[in-house]
Amino acid sequence: MRALQTVTLLVATLGTGLMAGLFAAFAYAVMPGLARSGDRSFVRAMQHINRAILNGWFLLPFLLPMPLLILATVLSWNGHGRVALAWILAALVLYLAGFFVTSGVNVPLNNALDKADTEDDGRVRAARAVFEGRWVTWNIVRAVLHTAAFGVLAWALFVHGTAGQA
Repeated sequence: MRALQTVTLLVATLGTGLMAGLFAAFAYAVMPGLARSGDRSFVRAMQHINRAILNGWFLLPFLLPMPLLILATVLSWNGHGRVALAWILAALVLYLAGFFVTSGVNVPLNNALDKADTEDDGRVRAARAVFEGRWVTWNIVRAVLHTAAFGVLAWALFVHGTAGQA
């Protein structure tokens, strides 16, 4: 049971860290870089990124931490790692908040931008104006939420690992 708890926490921590890193990289490198581009280049680049990211390499670390955190909660509640339970629950809440930001704000913005006409200058400019500021703001929010979840999970893993050692 303890080994399963440890592996569950470790894999959830890794997935959460990958998502925190991805969203943070968009916040401090990708979006500031794209902000320097023209409207058409910006819109086309984001359309290509948003289409390319929908793959198993993204979806696995994005979706897997949720059931793993639920399993880690159950295992912690019933098993050896109860000392880490509060940290696991905090990570689950933070991760779910980031997930809902992504699915409730960023994905709908991505979907709307995907339909933008990239041949008409006025429409491209309008699509960027509707998309960029809001997407960047909410990406920072989800980056912070996932980074906090990663930190809390790292601490939960530490607490779980040191439980019972005196």
